[in-house]
Amino acid sequence: MQLNDEQKIPAKSEDVEEGKDTGRVEAFSDGVFAVAITLLVLNIHVPDNNAPVSNEAFLHYLSGQLPEILAFVTSFATIGIMWINHHRLFTHIRHVDTNLLVFNLLLLLVIVFIPFPTALLAQYMLFPQYHFAALLYSATNILLAICFNLLWRYASRENRLLDKRSDPRLVQAITNQYRFGPLFYVVTFVLAIIYVPASIAANLLLALFFALPGRTRDSAPSPGPDAR
Repeated sequence: MQLNDEQKIPAKSEDVEEGKDTGRVEAFSDGVFAVAITLLVLNIHVPDNNAPVSNEAFLHYLSGQLPEILAFVTSFATIGIMWINHHRLFTHIRHVDTNLLVFNLLLLLVIVFIPFPTALLAQYMLFPQYHFAALLYSATNILLAICFNLLWRYASRENRLLDKRSDPRLVQAITNQYRFGPLFYVVTFVLAIIYVPASIAANLLLALFFALPGRTRDSAPSPGPDAR
């Protein structure tokens, strides 16, 4: 049986309107992520001398930039992986309301702030006896994890803003992965008090952990054939 045009248009129009709402949020968020991740490289400087320097002097200068480069790589990985996670969330989120927009803006506020503690961390990395830069960096990541939890838990609670076709196993896997995120970053905060390099390494490992998709339980019921 072939549907006429009047029967086809409403469903298609509804999908377009849903995609339009989340599409604007994702486009704005992508722009913020792009700016924040670009600003990180400003912490790495070229030699002030306009004249060419010897190979030895150039290598010496590069070795002096290693803290800035390490901080750049760590924060680039952190923001990049947060972007991946943000994209992953919005593959399930299909509706937008004011509260979700506020939670998303709070998340972006922390993302934009990351270049500042990164610059401080790079400056003080060679002085591990000064812990405040590492503490601020870890505290920023704690806020980042909290904002991600607020955004996801608000959207996923009782599936209020999720796509009705989302696999419940994937939704639960994301919830499980995010559950202890703030606590993990509290550990990096404590490590910053004890030993700064260990805190930096832990932050990088956590970024890699959150890059992985959450694990689903095989025992969870599979979506039916009409789920898509």
